[in-house]
Amino acid sequence: MTLFRTKKPEPLAVYTDVTDGLKSIYRTSLMPVEKDFLYNEFHSPILEDPDFESKPLVMLVGQYSTGKTSFIRYLIEKDFPGMIIGPEPTTDRFEIISYGKEDGKIPGNVLAVDSKKPYRKLQEFGGVFLSRFEGSETNSDVLKSISLVDTPGILAGEKQSISRGYDFTGVLRWFAERADRIILLFDAHKLDISDEFKSAIEAIKNQEDKIRIILNKADMMTHQQLMRVYGALMWSLSKILHTPEVARVYVGSFWSKPLQFDGNRELFEAEQDDLVKDLQGLPRFATIRKMNDLIKRTRSVHVHAQMLSYLRKQMPAIGKSSKKKEIIKNLDKHYRNIQSEFGISAADLPDVDVMRSKLEKYDFSKFPTLKKEQEKGLESVLSDDITRVMQLLPHEEAGKSETEKTVAGGVFTKENMPVGTGILAGKGEKGWVVARAWSDDFNWQDRERSSYDEVFNSLEQTDGKITGTVARKELLKSKLPNSELGKIWRLADIDRDGYLDIDEFALAKYLVRLKLAGHELPDKLPEHLLPPGKVRPEN
Repeated sequence: MTLFRTKKPEPLAVYTDVTDGLKSIYRTSLMPVEKDFLYNEFHSPILEDPDFESKPLVMLVGQYSTGKTSFIRYLIEKDFPGMIIGPEPTTDRFEIISYGKEDGKIPGNVLAVDSKKPYRKLQEFGGVFLSRFEGSETNSDVLKSISLVDTPGILAGEKQSISRGYDFTGVLRWFAERADRIILLFDAHKLDISDEFKSAIEAIKNQEDKIRIILNKADMMTHQQLMRVYGALMWSLSKILHTPEVARVYVGSFWSKPLQFDGNRELFEAEQDDLVKDLQGLPRFATIRKMNDLIKRTRSVHVHAQMLSYLRKQMPAIGKSSKKKEIIKNLDKHYRNIQSEFGISAADLPDVDVMRSKLEKYDFSKFPTLKKEQEKGLESVLSDDITRVMQLLPHEEAGKSETEKTVAGGVFTKENMPVGTGILAGKGEKGWVVARAWSDDFNWQDRERSSYDEVFNSLEQTDGKITGTVARKELLKSKLPNSELGKIWRLADIDRDGYLDIDEFALAKYLVRLKLAGHELPDKLPEHLLPPGKVRPEN
């Protein structure tokens, strides 16, 4: 019989899905520490269930007349309530564009008290802000998968002499922390970055993984002008973001107007396709983004708690006021002590000037001390809890339909003309494209199908077909790598018999030409490239 009994470990929590797991981890392990250490007063408001359950959010930021509202119109391909487009500053409020069966507008005060929406904490920014905040609902398939935030146009020039009446950069930071994608828009003709725009970018630059940049209205420039403007934009941004690599920049004119200079059409179309693909995948990665944000928040809370614990330890029994002034004055020196004592990276500490101003109103001796069980709980979030939630991801993703994983409707439902280039050349047209003359699209001289037949007839054949060895010698003349030639062989050998007949050989040569012209090869041969009379085998 033992006199002492060891305490049984508490059973691990069981999560039904990823979102349920993230909410449970936050409520039990993170939120109590945030409340004890006043995290919401220093950094970010406490999270609520709608913050975990909301749709992916795309936030647009830019100076006035950079095309933010036009870009939303471009995405959803329809007008929405409250939409005003013009060269002057037209958007003077934060506007949430979301899905609704009927078009309508919702005042900010109503949005901020709706417990089903993730905007209740915006009440902390005051009545002036709420009067400049509203929702716009419209029936768009795009908005069934994502929501959009149109922000006030930022004025150019020197620092604004008239205050907005609320913490503009604070609101931007609040939305940036919850956004899945942040799009900074620049007008190709107005690259000057105002003081307020600089402050706005600095407020959100900690979310660099979410930031994408658009150089808009670029169709009004020639090749040479566009190259110079692009370089100037990179130089300006590098001074603000202070990163060796600037976020992805998309160049184009994101509206439905005719292009003024048509020379950059292919570049603009490729850039628009890349941006649409980036936004289209947001629903697929929304859960992972929320998990990533919770991990970042856990680290931030841990650092914040360690900092306040350190500041309390510095306070003497007598002379607290003078000691507080000394700490605030030499906060950068104490930052170095905190880094050394707790093994914290300098990049994980908050801005020293911002922290100085916030610490002024607090009595350091009343700060709590981080307890061992609290520290252990925060470490367990990263080492155990998040890991167990991640194990639910594959099963949850497998249970989603394709419509739940991607954005549909609007610009995301791409409509192609029947005539294409590259692998799409000849789609929807009469006759087999391989049997016709080569198009000037590839900058080749016209060549008839007979030229391929001549090559085929000059090769060693067995029952009217050539072997892989014979075909390889001929295809190697293209100097393409073996990996690409292997893919071409797989696509061209329609009947999978290990030989190429005269039509399959012509198809192989056609695919070689496409690849040499810089086009990508498909994983599966499109129907319009099947030789006449050939049937694709089931296996």
